[in-house]
Amino acid sequence: MQLTKKSLPERLNHIYDAIVVGGGAGGLSAGIYLQRFRLSSLIIDKGKARSFWMQELHNYLGLPPDTPGRVLLQQGKQHYTSLNGDMLNGYVEEVVDEGDRFAVRVKVGRKNSIYPVFRSKYLIAASGIIDNLPPLEDMQNVFDYAGYNLHVCMVCDGYEMTDKQCGFIAGSEASIEEMVFNLSWFTPYITVFTHGLFAVSDSMRSQLHNHGYRLVETPIKKFLGENHQMTGVELVDGSIIPLETGLISMGSRYHNTYLQGFNLDVKGSNLITDKMGRTSHPRIFAIGDLKVGLNQVVVAAGDGALAATQIWRDIRRESGSRRWEENLAVSV
Repeated sequence: MQLTKKSLPERLNHIYDAIVVGGGAGGLSAGIYLQRFRLSSLIIDKGKARSFWMQELHNYLGLPPDTPGRVLLQQGKQHYTSLNGDMLNGYVEEVVDEGDRFAVRVKVGRKNSIYPVFRSKYLIAASGIIDNLPPLEDMQNVFDYAGYNLHVCMVCDGYEMTDKQCGFIAGSEASIEEMVFNLSWFTPYITVFTHGLFAVSDSMRSQLHNHGYRLVETPIKKFLGENHQMTGVELVDGSIIPLETGLISMGSRYHNTYLQGFNLDVKGSNLITDKMGRTSHPRIFAIGDLKVGLNQVVVAAGDGALAATQIWRDIRRESGSRRWEENLAVSV
């Protein structure tokens, strides 16, 4: 059921088996499996999952390659609610461990906000990340092309950049070191843009020069193109650089502040989990982009299935086997 401000009070006294923070591919997959395991779940979705911006899901087995990410999410939500799972549009602000359950405080509504608290035995963190985009005066100019031929994931979309004139927009010298030379597997026609945000060392300049990659340190004024197809950039000095595609690597913002009260094991900015998604807290699971691993829609969906299955196993063991009571009353 889709909860609203009016309907959610009736669920405040309910103890969910699991609350899922995030309604992307991973969260929806987890919710669907939880409901099919005859458990009680609530998905709290802040909206605009990373896959929502994907215009075409080329990597998802069984789907037409031109399927938009938002279609995948819409169908996933319909599937989840058809299994009587609860869904709420809101922003999780805090999670408190009360011993045998979690208290999850949620901000609901941008205006006249309310702050209900829901409770659950388990928590699945599936809130993902938001990619940092080039800071321009007109950010709509970035959104016109991001997710089309201006990409944020080389693993997802490297194939789309094969042998094309590619602009690599870096957030740091480390991102150049990490990404550019791998990007050359798909295309050697690379122009690196720093957007004037950081200095480039002499050694990195030498590496780029030795590979024939251009380095542009003048900030970008705007992207050029039409019909969501980027054809180049105009710099603040008025010069224009033609491009056929682009890759943004400016870092990401993790939606995990609600977990700050827990001393969870991490590697860098990612949560460390076991193969089923369990974190160092036995009742908190992390799936998708928040955990150590590959940031792919299909991987997140698999993560959701694993986490939900482990939670079912835990609860099943605690509950014990069901008896066929009527048969027990029959004399042998």
